[in-house]
Amino acid sequence: MTRFNAGSVKVENAYFAYGSKLILEDISFEIEPGQFVAIIGPSGCGKSTLLKIVQGLLSPNFGKAEIDGEVVDGPYGDRAMIFQHFALLPWLTVLKNISLSLKYQGTPELDRIDAARKYLKLVGLDGSEELYPQQLSGGMQQRVGIARAFASEPSVLLLDEPFGALDAQNAEIMREELSRMVRHEGKTAIMVTHNLDEALGLTDRVLVMGARPGVIAEDVQIGSYRGSWSDHDWSGSNEYRDLRERLWSVLRNEVLRTQKAEVQGAES
Repeated sequence: MTRFNAGSVKVENAYFAYGSKLILEDISFEIEPGQFVAIIGPSGCGKSTLLKIVQGLLSPNFGKAEIDGEVVDGPYGDRAMIFQHFALLPWLTVLKNISLSLKYQGTPELDRIDAARKYLKLVGLDGSEELYPQQLSGGMQQRVGIARAFASEPSVLLLDEPFGALDAQNAEIMREELSRMVRHEGKTAIMVTHNLDEALGLTDRVLVMGARPGVIAEDVQIGSYRGSWSDHDWSGSNEYRDLRERLWSVLRNEVLRTQKAEVQGAES
């Protein structure tokens, strides 16, 4: 597949703390251009914090994040975020919500409109340009959020629990849509999720984070397990079952560690 605009990501020896509370401890990994990576782990392990460091919304206390070899030092640059709760501006139409980020990039108005219409069509919402977010269902609002992220043509796409606010049916449809668009557009993508099957079904690689302070407890390239199975049918394979059991064992232990630490903290 041709990579139209895919960036490399590197996080090196990243530490992050809120006051005296250490959230991330010595996080290091590299992501190749065009790779789709899931980050999964127990609640409070620092998954979203790590994503915000890559986005540039937070700065590590020590270490660094890089995009294409350039140190991330702010929330600008060749990155786009898809949020759990859509983050659409209710007073703007669908078309204006999508084109707004392009305006800040200095894109001429006609080009902004063309890009917004293109990606609305790709997410199946052509004809909804003049509607407002409150006139759309949750699934449709998330489609707008996805169109907005892709319209800015980022080299790295960041997804923070993108289907967490959707019902099961809409979430399944949106997983298919997102996977199709990431592959079609050749994006590098990092997705934070609590759903192990979502991670295994969508991505090329899974990073399992350990309990706070967050560390990388497991790093698995899924392709070597998927083998000749297609994206659509490998979930019924022995390879899928074995890998899921392996990752669930790691994840379960980390969740139990978190629960034990919370109980001890409450008792102290």
